[in-house]
Amino acid sequence: MKSQAVVFTARNQVEYREVDCPDPGPNDVVIDVEHSWISNGTEGSFLRGERESGDTAWNEGDPLPFPIVAGYQKVGVVTHVGADVTKFSLGERVFAVMSQFEGLFCEYGGHVSPSVCDANQVHTLPEGADPVACSGAVLTQVGYNCGTRPRIKPGQLAVVVGDGMVGHWTGQALKQRGARVVLTGRHDDRLDRFRNGGWGETLKVKGSGVEEVKAIANGPVEVLVDTIGNMSLYDDYLPIMAHGGTVVSAGFYGTADLLPIQTYRFQELAFDLCAGITYERVDATLAWIAEGKMDTLGLITHHFPVEQAAEAWKVIENKTDNALGVVLDWPASRK
Repeated sequence: MKSQAVVFTARNQVEYREVDCPDPGPNDVVIDVEHSWISNGTEGSFLRGERESGDTAWNEGDPLPFPIVAGYQKVGVVTHVGADVTKFSLGERVFAVMSQFEGLFCEYGGHVSPSVCDANQVHTLPEGADPVACSGAVLTQVGYNCGTRPRIKPGQLAVVVGDGMVGHWTGQALKQRGARVVLTGRHDDRLDRFRNGGWGETLKVKGSGVEEVKAIANGPVEVLVDTIGNMSLYDDYLPIMAHGGTVVSAGFYGTADLLPIQTYRFQELAFDLCAGITYERVDATLAWIAEGKMDTLGLITHHFPVEQAAEAWKVIENKTDNALGVVLDWPASRK
């Protein structure tokens, strides 16, 4: 079947064009997409040719990973249900992850409509949930994972490095657990969003931020979360980490990812390596969004008609207009 998709055709080249998708099978659901949320960091690394798939870095000599349809999150309305699918019904509004393609470098991706999805990639929206708020639930789930996984008690200090969306949602999840949260970053507008939302303290930093954190910490750092992919943070923060504390890794390190584990053994640090999704975690994240425990709408800075996806990516990659949450609105949202 034919669909329309946001296609990365080469490094830094974006087109909205027709693609081929397989005809839906008995375990598939077809979705008329209304909104899809761009994952600036992950999709940007695909656009620059830095990844082959998932968390697999591109190496010199590998085939260039194009053309691909990047992305992995959207909401829309079910228009077809396979014979063996019992969970979903026609006309139901759902959240979906990966969709299927034919004839591309990778045969799975996100920004496409109509979207052919295995039913295991589709989630029921909680009753009363705002569809736009849920359209970035995979990325929100990364923050949920980073914030709910580490060991921490109410009142203990958690430092989240990076004021992007994952940093915000990690901080929100830690706040829900009673932690004292400090978000560090370099963007006044993003830090203001976090602080003014009541999620915790903020520090504008130039480097690792460890000296700024030391100045306000009044005790050790129980949890350090790296959302930016900077391994030097581990050594920088080691002197102020709590004995038995936790380091959460959520950044992309490319091929520079070797960790001298013996360095951290004496302090008995735990490492949480957060990646990917689980079905249960996406459902839990959607529930938190619907209950107001995580704020997604407050991070949206831009909406673009999907036909202007190339312009959206110019704004993201050129770092103009303080872009943070960028949502693509599909024709179905205008009906």
